[in-house]
Amino acid sequence: MAAKQILQGLPWWVKWVVVPLLVILVFGGLITSVVGFVAWLLFRALLLVAVIGGLVYVVRKFTSSSRSSRDDW
Repeated sequence: MAAKQILQGLPWWVKWVVVPLLVILVFGGLITSVVGFVAWLLFRALLLVAVIGGLVYVVRKFTSSSRSSRDDW
């Protein structure tokens, strides 16, 4: 039996209120863990991009200043 057939005779409030609440109640911890892990992963990726960008900025700043000081000699 398909889920559509099971839910066919039930009132709308059971389909759209009670069933989602039960899913959240049963799988809430898993959903929270997955969302937390994805957020942690995105934060780490953004942190990595920021650190690499800062490193590239600092290296270019120092190499360009050292080139101009060499040209002055």
